[in-house]
Amino acid sequence: MFRSKLRKGDEVIVISGGSKGHTGKIDRFDRAKDRAYVGGVNVRKKHQRATGEGSEGGIVEKIMPIHISNLALVDPKEKKATRLGYQVLDGKKVRIAKKSASVL
Repeated sequence: MFRSKLRKGDEVIVISGGSKGHTGKIDRFDRAKDRAYVGGVNVRKKHQRATGEGSEGGIVEKIMPIHISNLALVDPKEKKATRLGYQVLDGKKVRIAKKSASVL
């Protein structure tokens, strides 16, 4: 388990794997497995059985997690993958995109 610079709500791009090139926002993290759930990316179809009266059975779409090493932050200016850095501005530590040096 390692600490990621990415946060919930960040817009990311998938840089490797079956969903390479897709972008989306991070919905949640699984810190124990170093995986993130990205909205609209890595969606799989699952056959689900009806359980009780309230739920219907059928084929449902489910967002599957992606390892955080396969994700890169999207630069807000250039809309391309960038690395993340930190700077101290006016006494506050802020995150910056390395490609365009813009504050996130």
